[in-house]
Amino acid sequence: MSQVTEPGYNVKMPFITSFAEVQTTVQTDSIRSIPCGTSGGVLIHFATVEVVNQLEKKHVFQTIKNYTVDYDKTWIFDKIHHEINQFCSKHTLQEVYIDMFDTLDESLLEALQKDCDKYAPGIRIIAVRVTKPVIPESIRQNYEQMEAEKTKLLIATQHQRVVEKEAETRRKKATIEAEQEKEVSAIKMSRQVQEQRSTQEIEVMQNEIHLAREKAITDAIHYKAQQEAEANRLLLTPSYLELERIKGLAKNTKVYFGDSIPKMFSGVSGGDAAAAGLEA
Repeated sequence: MSQVTEPGYNVKMPFITSFAEVQTTVQTDSIRSIPCGTSGGVLIHFATVEVVNQLEKKHVFQTIKNYTVDYDKTWIFDKIHHEINQFCSKHTLQEVYIDMFDTLDESLLEALQKDCDKYAPGIRIIAVRVTKPVIPESIRQNYEQMEAEKTKLLIATQHQRVVEKEAETRRKKATIEAEQEKEVSAIKMSRQVQEQRSTQEIEVMQNEIHLAREKAITDAIHYKAQQEAEANRLLLTPSYLELERIKGLAKNTKVYFGDSIPKMFSGVSGGDAAAAGLEA
């Protein structure tokens, strides 16, 4: 027949027409116990590989015609065995078991979908899930011991980082405190310098005021002396000197009468001396 029928009530000819049910919804195929050998010659096997896939309804007739109703055996089950063995043969146990295991799901999905797109376009690969491979017990113990050592190393490294971080924190705290003390000290020193400078300026001002006062007093005394000297110089005329001499003679308590006058009064005429009362 060249067509398919939908689910429901259908009629067939006994012994002439045969039918098969084909699932077109999402299904999961589980491939179990897949043996493979690594590039180093270690035999391992994958317990389970699950492939989530779907056959599109419009491609059912062509897919069944080309690959029978067991199309998934060719393009999923057998393909998974092939890809797993190809992967193992190209990589070491370390790469298969540890280093590249996290990328194996994506690698298988890409490989399956690539061939399906080329030869069976009705099959859509949705997801691939691979379990951890089973390796020899002695090797597994070595890996477990190695993981334990890695865990110890990681813990030691983390502890070292914590210690270093705490030391760095203490160092930064000490640096900040030292900077604060330095700034406080600088502020105090600056304030003391300002106080000393202000005190010095006040003393200079007081000295200048005192000097100006003393200078003013000295200038006044000097000016007074100059003025008195000038006044005395103006007073020291012959007439003033004669007057002062006469005043001095007039203070004498002794009186002389007659023509003979002591020589000390020689500067006065006899008649004048006789007529005047002189004090010695």
